[in-house]
Amino acid sequence: MELLDKLNWRYAAKAMNGKTVPQEKVDAIIEAARLAPTSSGLQPFEIIVITNQKLKEQIRPISWNQSVITDCSHLLVFAAWDTYTEERINKMFDLTNDIRGFKNEGWEAYRQKLLGFYPMQDPEVNFNHAAKQAYIAFGMSVAAAAFEGVDATPVEGFEPKELDKILDLKSKGLRSAVMLPIGYRDTKKDWLVNLKKVRKSTEDLVTILE
Repeated sequence: MELLDKLNWRYAAKAMNGKTVPQEKVDAIIEAARLAPTSSGLQPFEIIVITNQKLKEQIRPISWNQSVITDCSHLLVFAAWDTYTEERINKMFDLTNDIRGFKNEGWEAYRQKLLGFYPMQDPEVNFNHAAKQAYIAFGMSVAAAAFEGVDATPVEGFEPKELDKILDLKSKGLRSAVMLPIGYRDTKKDWLVNLKKVRKSTEDLVTILE
């Protein structure tokens, strides 16, 4: 299968060469994230796409000084809602009704169920839930990047509070969850490029209950 071949090709590039990823490929990677499934369809996150070199240079020191931050083509920051609010929940339910062109009694009842649940929870609990949804979209982007022949390096090694300050995420009701530099591997500088991919065997990973 082509997708599996691409996933076997990909790895977390440790060095990128600065080459620009064509916009149509970037768009495809972001579209994969937009189409990702999320709990209740709320899509409780945003994606910040950074190409500004000075901004990337500002982010690198708070990201364990990883070179892919500054040498990538585009730096994608997946930022989750800091909490669920009535306004945010209603906005997504209203969008669903607008796009589908009708209201459904069961759907509206479900809206009220969520309105009576999420806003009452601790914001930290809500953020952790929203961040999990961002990760689903993040995974789709990783796969889409591989499909497009673009390197993508998952980055969790950074200081979230500092990144939030740099990007002024608090003012948007967001908190950074994970970053994804995309670009092209530097085969001369990347120590990982020629090493075999290591994964658990299917037998060690999967338990089948019949």
